[in-house]
Amino acid sequence: MSDESALLAPVSVAPPPPAVPSHGDAEAAKKAGQDFEAFFLSQAFENMFAGIDTDPLFGGGNGESVYRSLLLQEYSKVAAKSGTTGIGDEVTREILRMQEQPGAK
Repeated sequence: MSDESALLAPVSVAPPPPAVPSHGDAEAAKKAGQDFEAFFLSQAFENMFAGIDTDPLFGGGNGESVYRSLLLQEYSKVAAKSGTTGIGDEVTREILRMQEQPGAK
């Protein structure tokens, strides 16, 4: 890979994985579940759009690659907030279930 092609490679700006709350706070568990769903969806969206080239006539370039990544992050946050996939709800239930078990930290 030449220096020029390395500079023009698409940049992926994925959010960090969410932190799991360590205490029995339902709101914190819900936020962690929603953050996990957003993280999961952003990774899925990145893979879905990976093979789509930028349009050189109306855009393109490195800027579009960066802004596409940011747009996909926002799409994933909106999709997670709407709860359409149910991933966040399942993660939230599992966090709360694990916190209720005796000996769970």
